[in-house]
Amino acid sequence: YFLIFAVMRLTKPTLFTNIPVTCEERDLPGNLFNQLMKDDPSTVKGAETLMLGEMLTLPQNFGNIFLGETFSSYISVHNDSNQVVKDILVKADLQTSSQRLNLSASSAAVAELKPDCCIDDVIHHEVKEIGTHILVCAVSYTTQTGEKMYFRKFFKFQVLKPLDVKTKFYNAETDEVFLEAQIQNITTSPMFMEKVSLDPSMMYNVAELNTVDTVGKSESTFGARTYLQPMDTRQYLYCLKPKQEFAEKAGVIKGVTVIGKLDIVWKTNLGERGRLQTSQLQRMAPGYGDVRLSLETIPDTVNLEEPFDITCKITNCSERTMDLVLEMCNTNSIHWCGVSGRQLGKLHPSSSLHLALTLLSSVQGLQSVSGLRLTDTFLKRTYEYDDIAQVCVVSSEVKQ
Repeated sequence: YFLIFAVMRLTKPTLFTNIPVTCEERDLPGNLFNQLMKDDPSTVKGAETLMLGEMLTLPQNFGNIFLGETFSSYISVHNDSNQVVKDILVKADLQTSSQRLNLSASSAAVAELKPDCCIDDVIHHEVKEIGTHILVCAVSYTTQTGEKMYFRKFFKFQVLKPLDVKTKFYNAETDEVFLEAQIQNITTSPMFMEKVSLDPSMMYNVAELNTVDTVGKSESTFGARTYLQPMDTRQYLYCLKPKQEFAEKAGVIKGVTVIGKLDIVWKTNLGERGRLQTSQLQRMAPGYGDVRLSLETIPDTVNLEEPFDITCKITNCSERTMDLVLEMCNTNSIHWCGVSGRQLGKLHPSSSLHLALTLLSSVQGLQSVSGLRLTDTFLKRTYEYDDIAQVCVVSSEVKQ
């Protein structure tokens, strides 16, 4: 071959580390080791016994490549002969388990390459797949005698998973959805977590619950330095609320619903940036049966044996019209005020009605609101609702 092909991965340098060797002054070497460390240009002045120095070292090996990072490589084709070669075409492809990508910056051929000259190129690719990757570099050229030459080289490397992401969903009675994301650093080096955000679906608005407001400014619950050590796990919490146009339908959604996707950005070592986006997160919507009853308003604390008001929301989650009758059953502590067995009228599918009710408690302490019954006169089916909510009952003297 007339040409020599070389490929080198471009990575950031690392901080030089040395192994301090010292001894006590009464030992045989005396102050020799300490003086050698002070004279060593790689040590930090005044802190010579620390292993971390102020110098940088070039990468000694290929290193690890993680999903979401940018793979950069330097490609050089050198004319090692004493002849001029023509029509040099350099092509770099990246072969993954699912596709083949062209990474060459230019597809045009170089007219000629003189002896001891080279063609240089730098390629970049954001890694989006885990597993084996093969960098295929091919060179074709024509000699002075008109002979066409061609050769290829293969460079195999593995792409590893940097983070382990687990999610948990909590469905609130107010149609809010709380998402807990557990993110674990499964690499061997610390990460600076630059951003962890949730991109919600079109149905929801999201509120991040990972900051604390103090003295007029917002601070992260993880502190000012959000480093994640190897194998450490951090929990992020988000609250999703249905948008106004979907709020009325939220109570009757059945099956799997799309919540959104997590966007994670981090930096490692000397600022190498990585980014991951999860696939669309899905949760199973809670089943409410044919009729859903939820509380819209209820006081936190009420007086003993004094009436208080609550507001209920009744939603028809079925696909048929219902004719409902409301019955109120007293319990040992909760007594309903009003007429039981009254007609609520027809309720169409996916529609709701609000109902104001009055009750009182004859027992102090934390009491459960129970005893509501809804009967569908068409099917003669009764739906029972107990433990709808809790209310704290105190004597009037205590509250005053």
